[in-house]
Amino acid sequence: MTSTINQRGFAAPGEEYSGFAKLMHWTIAACVLFMIPAGIAMANLPDGDLKNALYTLHRSTGVLVLALMLIRLAYRLINGVPAPEPTLTTFQRVVSSIVHLALYGLLIAQPIIGWVATSAYGAQISVFGLFTLPAIVAKDEALAKPLFEVHELIGFAIAGLLVMHIGAALFHYFIRRDGVLQRMLP
Repeated sequence: MTSTINQRGFAAPGEEYSGFAKLMHWTIAACVLFMIPAGIAMANLPDGDLKNALYTLHRSTGVLVLALMLIRLAYRLINGVPAPEPTLTTFQRVVSSIVHLALYGLLIAQPIIGWVATSAYGAQISVFGLFTLPAIVAKDEALAKPLFEVHELIGFAIAGLLVMHIGAALFHYFIRRDGVLQRMLP
């Protein structure tokens, strides 16, 4: 397939994502890129005010990610997505679909698991000081421990998927010079 090449040497992108889809993508990306290092930091800090503040902010941001992901998923199901970039090979389309499906699934499951684990631990989730989520399960620290371990493992899986996602975007921008990244840029 041939593509139109612009003055900067890039193939013209196919159909772009909507402004709303881009807003959701970049807002969620900012939240997740904050949450991963914050989660690692808070788990390794000594007990104290900073650790407590990071836990509170991490939980609040997790609730925000869950809400945004559910809105994003509903929007995607109702409105669909642009056709795949025409320059992608079949292999790239399959891998892209798998990575996106995994990111969607994990970014919805992760906050729910965190909510259940926090409930089982007996802690509350205050959402940016605006309201407190109800506990999903009764306090059960024996349940909380493995749930927090799963939460941690999923966090690392999300980080790995993000490395693949960002790496692919940069590959398409700098190496292939096709329109893949431009479709999602603001």
